[in-house]
Amino acid sequence: MAKRALYPEAAPRSPAPRPVAGAAVALAGMLLIAATYGMARFGVGLSAPALEAERPGLAGALGWAGAVQFTAYAVAALAVARVVDRRPRAGLALAGTAATVGCLGVAVATDPAVLLVAVAVAGTGGALASPALVPVVDAAVPERSRAAAQSVVNTGTAVGVVGAGAVAALVPATATAWVLMAVLCAATAGAAWWAARRAARRPAPEAGGADAPGQAPARAAALVVPAVAAVLAGAGSAMVWSFGPLVLTGSGAVPHERTGWLWVALGVGGVLGTLTGALVRRVGLRGGWAACAGALALATAGVAGAVATGGATLALAATALFGAAYMAASGVLILWAREAWPGRGGAGTSVLFVALATGQAAGSAALGAARGGVDPVVLAVAAAGLCLAGGAAGLVRPPRVRP
Repeated sequence: MAKRALYPEAAPRSPAPRPVAGAAVALAGMLLIAATYGMARFGVGLSAPALEAERPGLAGALGWAGAVQFTAYAVAALAVARVVDRRPRAGLALAGTAATVGCLGVAVATDPAVLLVAVAVAGTGGALASPALVPVVDAAVPERSRAAAQSVVNTGTAVGVVGAGAVAALVPATATAWVLMAVLCAATAGAAWWAARRAARRPAPEAGGADAPGQAPARAAALVVPAVAAVLAGAGSAMVWSFGPLVLTGSGAVPHERTGWLWVALGVGGVLGTLTGALVRRVGLRGGWAACAGALALATAGVAGAVATGGATLALAATALFGAAYMAASGVLILWAREAWPGRGGAGTSVLFVALATGQAAGSAALGAARGGVDPVVLAVAAAGLCLAGGAAGLVRPPRVRP
């Protein structure tokens, strides 16, 4: 017995998360989000003007590509909501595979049906990556730093948008640009899977078991308000994500060859999303959400102003503000999910991101259908109104449901 006491290392241990390992996981997660979200998912809207110019046969499908991709994202996120908290590394591997295959499909697509299938596959990558990273980061990062780490990971979308904009600006051939993005998706997924291997061996900081009798209604009610708010704001955000480059280049506000710089501006602004944790600590989840949705509305109205006046500087400023507001808003949704569903942050994030994507799909389809007959300034103003409605919806406090 004395010998056992002298060698405590022989006893089972549950090592605490190490700061260095947590930083590596957060960095790898940010890069994976950059590839699967900023490139594979949102790159379709970025490259729409170039695809329309290089492959005229795809012009009719571009208006629907955003709706198809957002829908595929929502379906995939629902399918993995119950799985990612248990098998997060498998989610990371599948995310990289889907995003890589989707990017390669866009690179070679000359038929509208092939393009729509490719963007649907690419859209599932982000649906798998983001909720899978929530439990991985929570297991790898000390509790006091988790909110900041989740904000850093979520800001990967901004980093990816900058990268996609730079690729569009520097690589003239669209096919080559999408092949390059496919390579980046595969590489970042491998890096995230490798960095998460230690976190996968640790027990989750909070285990989420089966719901007790009567607990399911309370759990569902906890996400009703942010889900409704996300649908409305998502519908408004579709204007910039799906049609921003098309309306700005079509109005002459931004030359066709400088479209990539719009997305560089959006991504640079989105880096401010790393401050989401500090914003929520200062004004709370509801206040932070309202501030972000208001900034989304202001940015979308700025796009309307740029289209009306032909101002390139205003267009760049509006897209930069949009990037900051969108990254921060999606970061607030992650923190809201973790608070509402303790121990099931990945599943809660899937629910709220599905709500956001559902709004984006509906908004993209409606705006795409109306784009031919309605002035783009009117469409942008309407989208700004939807963002404001989403901000107001997030302030509602529903009756408390007790299990």
